[in-house]
Amino acid sequence: MKIEILQEKLKQGIQVIEKVSQKSLSLPILQNVLLNAENNFLGLEATNLETGIKWWSLAKVEKDGKALAPIKIFSSLIGLSPNKKLSLFSKKTDIVVECQDNKTTLKGFDPNDFPIIPQPKEGGSVSVESALFCSALSQIVDIASLSGVRPEISGIYFLFQEKELKMAATDSFRLGEKRMPVKKSFSGDVSMILPQQAAREIVSIFGEKEGALDIYFSPNQVLFESIMAETKHPQIQLVSKLIEGDYPNYQEIIPQKSDIKAVLKKEEFLNQVKAAGLFGGKSNEVNLKVNLEKKRIEIFSQSSELGEYESFLSGDIKGNPLSISFNYKFLLDGISKIKGEDIVFELTNEEGPGVLKQSGKDDFFYVLMPIKAN
Repeated sequence: MKIEILQEKLKQGIQVIEKVSQKSLSLPILQNVLLNAENNFLGLEATNLETGIKWWSLAKVEKDGKALAPIKIFSSLIGLSPNKKLSLFSKKTDIVVECQDNKTTLKGFDPNDFPIIPQPKEGGSVSVESALFCSALSQIVDIASLSGVRPEISGIYFLFQEKELKMAATDSFRLGEKRMPVKKSFSGDVSMILPQQAAREIVSIFGEKEGALDIYFSPNQVLFESIMAETKHPQIQLVSKLIEGDYPNYQEIIPQKSDIKAVLKKEEFLNQVKAAGLFGGKSNEVNLKVNLEKKRIEIFSQSSELGEYESFLSGDIKGNPLSISFNYKFLLDGISKIKGEDIVFELTNEEGPGVLKQSGKDDFFYVLMPIKAN
């Protein structure tokens, strides 16, 4: 292998793939990055066996070939190199990096020992707008929770329908669902459960990119791919294993009607709940009391050690009087995920879930269970 590439470009590629590599006592080979020079492209690959990432850039390739370098020191070396043209070539398993007056020989490994990252493209495919998809995914990605007993809720649920994609996540105490339009190349519905960490990587890697993000399916894996602007060659591919099992029928817990509907200012609601949370105690509890006479929600919390907090939030409120308590962290999370200036907050009774939505839009909702009185 022998190539020339700009330091800035190579640094960008390393930043994309290095999060996936991991320390592994049983498989130390996973702590490396595979360099693949071929047909005027340099490719970088990293995997943890659950998620694999490939990144490509145009480069001056004088000799095709592969090399395997320890990701940690390789990343540090490239990051500290001058922002100039780099020359990289392999000598057996070593990698030589030259830039201006610097020359470094890095001890590498046999590239044939690195795991092959699969290319699952045998199923159908969907094309979405990258930034829009990642923005939608970011609204629910943090709701999922690792669970050894119920591995299904450790991931994000995707349901691709005729012209719409539904994404959902839950940790049993709260639930978020986001909907967006899609174009797909197959008939019928397709569902999958994507591990939370892979979903976070997708938001991080593709969130700022313009253009299309193509999604390819197989029974046990999924591939996310973006294409270069200069040529019809992949720029980034992320492949992830899927979580096996059936996702819970979350539609059953979504209230079909509400006894109270309040339209509130998001920032005011957010700040008052934050302040109340300072006095939430070990249970993180804040109480909301619907006062219909004064058209306001009264927010109260108290701590035996710190004191108590009380505030009033006016809004367009209709329904019946009600007093209900929530975990303020879950409530804050839901409020912060709503876009727009106004929030619709719907309640049924003291033991029923609350629902948060954006006023005037129905493409996202957040459901959270109350703290029940003893």
